[in-house]
Amino acid sequence: MRIAVISDIHGNAVALESVLSDLQRDPVDRVVCLGDAIQGGPQPAEVVAQLRALACPVVMGNADAWLLSGIESGNEPVSAEQEAVRQWSLSRLSEDDRAFITSFTPTVTVSLPGGRSLLAFHGSPVSFDDILLPETPQEEFARIYGPFAPAILTGGHTHLQHLRRLGETFYFNPGSVGVAYDRHQPDPDQPGGVPHLDSWAEYAVLEVTEERTALTFRRVPYPAESIIQAALRSGRPFADRYVQEYS
Repeated sequence: MRIAVISDIHGNAVALESVLSDLQRDPVDRVVCLGDAIQGGPQPAEVVAQLRALACPVVMGNADAWLLSGIESGNEPVSAEQEAVRQWSLSRLSEDDRAFITSFTPTVTVSLPGGRSLLAFHGSPVSFDDILLPETPQEEFARIYGPFAPAILTGGHTHLQHLRRLGETFYFNPGSVGVAYDRHQPDPDQPGGVPHLDSWAEYAVLEVTEERTALTFRRVPYPAESIIQAALRSGRPFADRYVQEYS
């Protein structure tokens, strides 16, 4: 069985289309989305349409939940810019679109050959706000994620492709489809600091048979100019700042 795992599209339909085109060239059996699909970028309704057509299971991410409720569960400050983009995103979505987002689930389980399973979530199986990084202490990693072994675990949230072993199984993050970036770049919150987004879409393909398990991380380029023009045409608040992140 071959499963494509996508995450953190953040309203970037151009990036998601690059992944879907890649999967047409190299088909898989299933696609699973780890959430944070809609909010942030200039194409929220377009991403909803793509996911509905794809008919794949989608996990509820923290940004998805915040889009619908306006409640920041992670206790992070919400700027006026973020709230303006949230309100604009909601204005672009129909009632059916909102109902579709409401249907996202906290976790998704996929049965694998050999009696194994894939457990998919956003941050962790217990909270979409949990953060797992390569440098997260092993004790903390095992405490939060260990109870869910021996399933293969996959989560998003940090926009960082990486893998960590967990006993005889492992955890992996497929990276971000719509907002790939180097988290070690200069702090964008400091004066003059503008984050730079990479114009490639990240995802992963998990292949499990009776004989072996294989994981491939992928980066598929997409034309930055296409998402820039989409942003400028969209009416999204602060589109100029969004565009600047691709320069």
